[in-house]
Amino acid sequence: MSDLAAKVAKLHAPLDKSLLRGLSLILGFFHVAMVMWDPHAYSEAIGGFNSVISPLMIWAICSSMVFGLSFKPYNWYWQILFSPYFSLTILIYLSVLYVW
Repeated sequence: MSDLAAKVAKLHAPLDKSLLRGLSLILGFFHVAMVMWDPHAYSEAIGGFNSVISPLMIWAICSSMVFGLSFKPYNWYWQILFSPYFSLTILIYLSVLYVW
């Protein structure tokens, strides 16, 4: 593992808890279920699908699955791409939009 990859892994260490991994999986599955069950109602609840929300939601769901299933990417750029900091933030934001 390169030095940069080790530094990025060290940044992710505080989130490397099973409770947060479970939360990540639950949020990911929740949003997938809402999109699959009734996409129109889900879209209205979060303010509509657009060219920003849709790709971010898809990326955050995929990233939450990578993190939630304890997959640890080897290279630093994959670690940043699948960072739980970004995915959890996006999924929590979408959950708040959906509930309110």
